[in-house]
Amino acid sequence: MENIKNSLDERVNPRMFDSAPIQRCTLSECKGSCCIFGVWVDLHEVEDILKNSALIAPHLAEDLRDPATWFAGFEDDDERAPSGKVVHTAVETRPDHYGGTACIFCRSDAKCALQVAGVANRMHPWRFKPFYCILHPLDLDEQGRITVDSTEDLLEEQGSCLVPSDQPVPLIETFANELQYLLGAKGYSALENEAQVRRSTQ
Repeated sequence: MENIKNSLDERVNPRMFDSAPIQRCTLSECKGSCCIFGVWVDLHEVEDILKNSALIAPHLAEDLRDPATWFAGFEDDDERAPSGKVVHTAVETRPDHYGGTACIFCRSDAKCALQVAGVANRMHPWRFKPFYCILHPLDLDEQGRITVDSTEDLLEEQGSCLVPSDQPVPLIETFANELQYLLGAKGYSALENEAQVRRSTQ
């Protein structure tokens, strides 16, 4: 149990044990506004997406199905990425989308083609989703631990994935899906147990 506790300390910022008056947005209302600028993708993830392009392409508009157009043509360094290198998804001019641009994988119905492809092929919805997409709007701190910005910053952000709630909600509940995926079932269960211990000592 101590090993799990140590692992949590290394992977999760204490901020995640807070509560905040925020809740997740609704796709039908936000229309995928967070996809405005695309996302950085680890080279290993790029390779995997391209290897599975035949499963993904049918879920894009016909003129966007060429895998050669899915990513920008340059790399950048990222010490948090497994390969140490990332490339950016292509970004389209989209007058119909929030801010006038959108990630190439953001469909006209605001759904992500990568996620739609996962569901259509009976895989986990996030099977093809890049790590930074799954993480958002969570972030990594300077130690690489999962964290989230201040409530004020999150609610003031244009196109935020979060909206106000009537009362504070534990952040580990608001971001339960992401944390369960990133930490695994045992890791998330340990996180819940730790949160309960902290509440009982307050």
